[in-house]
Amino acid sequence: MVKILFVGDVVGKVGRRLVVERLRRVQAELQADFTVVNVENAAGGFGLTGTVWEELARLPVDVFTSGNHIWDKKETAALLDAEPRLLRPANYPAGNPGRGWCTATSKAGVPIAVVNLQGLTFMIAMESPFRAADRILEELAAQVKVVIVDFHAEATSEKQAIAWYLDGRVSAVLGTHTHVPTADERILPQGTAAVTDVGMTGPYEGIIGFKPQSVLERFLLATPRALEPATRGGALCGALVEVDEATGRALSIRRLRVEEGERS
Repeated sequence: MVKILFVGDVVGKVGRRLVVERLRRVQAELQADFTVVNVENAAGGFGLTGTVWEELARLPVDVFTSGNHIWDKKETAALLDAEPRLLRPANYPAGNPGRGWCTATSKAGVPIAVVNLQGLTFMIAMESPFRAADRILEELAAQVKVVIVDFHAEATSEKQAIAWYLDGRVSAVLGTHTHVPTADERILPQGTAAVTDVGMTGPYEGIIGFKPQSVLERFLLATPRALEPATRGGALCGALVEVDEATGRALSIRRLRVEEGERS
């Protein structure tokens, strides 16, 4: 059995502080064998800079995933090409920098594939994540049994749909992007663990990680406002998935929420 820790979207300074200060303890307490962290919002709530990457890259993380905001900082393109552990969604058009999936090994040497995909509903048009998953899994079939999918999407229906579509073909489909943890974690009939959204790692005293005032003004006035990350109510959220390494089937999934100052 392999224990995979997945940490939801790291948002701004609070999120970075949480993973720097708490990740190692959480890994030890949960006896995690492999760790995936989504970092698309790590730099001021939008994107990733070289300085922030240097800070995060020192952590004991096997693979970093992302989403649509990974493009918000110009310097990220070079990072995506240079860093094999840093992924962007695989269904972006050919010609973009970086890669959308990779394989790495657990502490015990178990090969694990991580696939990063982005949804279409309420987001920009690109290749279907369903068809992209088919293509990637065909390539992975002879290489690994354990496959983790970070599905970065808005709509709960699309997130649940791809989990059912991939049931029995991947070990877990873990939703990111909306920053709000959902309470629907489960093992689907053919052995795929699924949760609609694992939540964010960042400040929960705000609106999806940002100070309320500018968000409220957007709704009330219908004009753009710059968003500023909130600073209070930090929590590290994610999921722990236990997988049978011989079959790739999930054995359990547990939601994780560690408040600042709490034990996991």
